[in-house]
Amino acid sequence: MTATTTSRHDLRSLLHGLPGVDKVGVEARAAALGTRSVKSTAKAAAIDLAIRMVDLTTLEGADTPGKVRALSAKALRPDPADASCPPVAAVCVYPAMVPVAAQVLAGSGVHLASVATAFPSGQAPLEVKLADTRGAVAAGADEIDMVISRGAFLAGRYDLVFDEIVAVKQACGDAHLKVILETGELATYDNVRRASWLAMLAGADFIKTSTGKVPLAATLPVTLVMLEAVRDFRARTGRQVGVKPAGGIKTTKDAIKYLVLINETAGDDWLHPDWFRFGASSLLNDLLMQRTKLTTGHYAGPDYFTLD
Repeated sequence: MTATTTSRHDLRSLLHGLPGVDKVGVEARAAALGTRSVKSTAKAAAIDLAIRMVDLTTLEGADTPGKVRALSAKALRPDPADASCPPVAAVCVYPAMVPVAAQVLAGSGVHLASVATAFPSGQAPLEVKLADTRGAVAAGADEIDMVISRGAFLAGRYDLVFDEIVAVKQACGDAHLKVILETGELATYDNVRRASWLAMLAGADFIKTSTGKVPLAATLPVTLVMLEAVRDFRARTGRQVGVKPAGGIKTTKDAIKYLVLINETAGDDWLHPDWFRFGASSLLNDLLMQRTKLTTGHYAGPDYFTLD
């Protein structure tokens, strides 16, 4: 079943035919995996991998061109004092700031992501969402982070949500599409699983937890459900889809918990920036502080790195 062959009846039948999520079991497994520790050289490799998975993000109304230029420069060289520190995966900004980031990132290999489709609410006509997407891609974005219409999804209008994702995917052209589920508003793990499958069936390249603009953002149990979904989707269709938790992931300890979760749930095929990202801003500084501690034996203070 694909975006071109899915009927409305098939879609509802498939989504409501998915196995229910054992809430107690998912939360217990996520908690148990969150206690795993990673030491010494494995920790150093985990930190560098986590840095390479960061979508360094600024999505504030007060964003300025200067702030976006500085953030983009940091994405390329996170630790100016250490050339061995890898760059991040991407910079994520509002569409109006895409041309600014594009000037700094051009030719670097660091991706340029832009939120679109009336982020964060998604409450706009489809033609506005498509114009938003096309404008960001034309300005230089090679990744689009769209939000689903949560109200339509919760009302059971799966066809509307599906059709919007298909249309936005087409508007992306060659750019990759990350579909934000806003899991904090979906109420149940069953809805998270259904929304994950819906987005993937409609053509999402990534499924993403959150906008970061609601109180409940990424959690380990929600990400576990989404990782199970991408694993099972690949087993059924042969197509691999990435996962991006966003919002509330602030420390190296948090990031390593997610890396363990990936390895134990979906497998090491997803342990790569092409298939897993952290939507974050403050996380990068903690990763850099922990990296410095491992390489020098001393912590660099939080004021050693720029605040984003």
